[in-house]
Amino acid sequence: MKYHGGPVMTGPVNVYVIWYGNWTRKSRRRAIITDFISNFAGPRFAINTSYPNRGGVAVANSVTLAGQYVDRYSAGRSRISDDKIGDIVASAIKGNKLPSDPSGIYLVLTSNDVGKPGFLTQYCGWHTFRRIGSVSIKFAFVGDPTGPNLLVCGAQKVSPNGDAGADAMVSVIAHEIDEAVTDPELNAWYDDAGEENADRCAWSYGRTFTAGRAKANVRLGARSYLIQRNWLNTPRGGCVMAAPNA
Repeated sequence: MKYHGGPVMTGPVNVYVIWYGNWTRKSRRRAIITDFISNFAGPRFAINTSYPNRGGVAVANSVTLAGQYVDRYSAGRSRISDDKIGDIVASAIKGNKLPSDPSGIYLVLTSNDVGKPGFLTQYCGWHTFRRIGSVSIKFAFVGDPTGPNLLVCGAQKVSPNGDAGADAMVSVIAHEIDEAVTDPELNAWYDDAGEENADRCAWSYGRTFTAGRAKANVRLGARSYLIQRNWLNTPRGGCVMAAPNA
C-alpha cells in the first residue's frame, strides 16, 4: 500500500445509518446490521490502525453507531444515481435528521425494492465524500442483494443470523468502512493499481467456523458474521481478520 498524502480518519469514528426505502424499525435485519456496527471496534477493525496520516497519527480503534434515520423513498424507488445518494445524505443533514459530523461515515442502505443502476452488476457498495456546507462528509452506499442474485454480493445462501441478505450487507459495510477511514477523500492509502485496503482482500474470508447451517469467521457481541478480511499495512502485509496484539 502507498500513502498519497491525504487525510485519514484518525479520531473515533461515528457511523450514521440512513435506512432508505422499506425498513421496519423493529426488523431482525436492521438489528443484524446495527449490532454489527455497534460491535465493530476491536481486533478486526484494529487492522485499520496500521494506516497513519502524514503526521504519523493512525486510525483510532473506535467505532460508534451514532445515529439513524429512515428515508422513505425521497429520491424514488428506481434508477437512483450515485449523485442522488449524496443528495440523500445532504438532505438528512440539512433537514437536521442527522448532524453534520466531520468524524462521521454516513451509510445509505437501500432496501431490496430500490433500483440502483450498477448495483449487482458493477459493484455491491462504494464510498466517497462530498463537501456539505463547510464540512467534508464521508458517505457510502450499500444495497440489499436479497433475491436471485444474492451470491453476487454475498458468500452464502444461508446465514449465521437467519437473513442471508442482511449478512451480505454487513460484509460489504465492513469493506466500505475500512476504506472510508483509511482513504476518506480518495487521496490517502491505495496501491499502484488504485486498490484500497479492503479491495486487496475482497471476498477473502480466511479460516471459518460453523454457525448453525452457515459459515462465519468472527464473533462480535452476541452474533457471528462472515465478513471480508482486510489488508494489514506492514512490510510483510497480508489479508487478516485481526491486527496483531489487538
